[in-house]
Amino acid sequence: MARTENIYQNESLNMGDSEPQFIQIGKNDAKRRIAVRNSPGSSAGSRPGILWLSGFKSDMSGTKAEALAEEGARNGQGVVRFDYSGHGLSGGDFEDACVSDWLEEALAVFDAYCPGETVLVGSSMGGWIALLLALARKGSGRIKGLVLIAPAVDFTEELMWKQRFSDEIRATILADGRWEQPSAYSDAPYVITRKLIEDGRNHLLFGAPLHLGAPVTILQGAQDPDVPESHARRLVDALPLDDVTFSLVPDGDHRLSRPQDIDLLLRAVGEMSTR
Repeated sequence: MARTENIYQNESLNMGDSEPQFIQIGKNDAKRRIAVRNSPGSSAGSRPGILWLSGFKSDMSGTKAEALAEEGARNGQGVVRFDYSGHGLSGGDFEDACVSDWLEEALAVFDAYCPGETVLVGSSMGGWIALLLALARKGSGRIKGLVLIAPAVDFTEELMWKQRFSDEIRATILADGRWEQPSAYSDAPYVITRKLIEDGRNHLLFGAPLHLGAPVTILQGAQDPDVPESHARRLVDALPLDDVTFSLVPDGDHRLSRPQDIDLLLRAVGEMSTR
């Protein structure tokens, strides 16, 4: 996999401040201001840091991200969170962004804020981004492991274009460049652009065996309507050389944000951090 070149300018790299900091990523018309929350750990050297990667149309202030930050503060473990362009506190228009942009931002944040061993924690689309990041930085020796929640690998192609979209929806996207998908999580629809679909094809992972060189834990809800259990199990099969743990929550949904789900996530991250 080609290494993504990250061009960024740090506006406020104050490592002791958990308030939003901003880094500038990209050049010319592709410049965007990315918001980052960095909570450094107090137990230097004893535990790896955590990098949180949000899902599609989610941000770093969600329930799972906040719980990780609070747990990190309790045990002295550093936690880094950020918002993709077009999301949360970051700049940029959501309809202009795509997987290439969000991966570039994730790599830039990892390079700037994660100097030591790091556990990547990705939810839904964030699971796909985490895998792409781990492959791109495999040689760094800094990827301690991955904890993936309902990992939506290749979702633009496998879950949207091939499975969910009708011929009519696909025709609309090709003709108009966009389609408004009703959201179960927001009053506003998700806008799916032709750019998002076509760019996603440059980052597809299924189709050949993957080797991350790091352990992986997958947390999956059996009642997930967005990322089916079969899709998550497909990722297990795609990682034949890596140590993969698959945990199925029988009554779990896509978000896995109930108190018992959060407890499971924190245990998984804690075990990954200390293994």
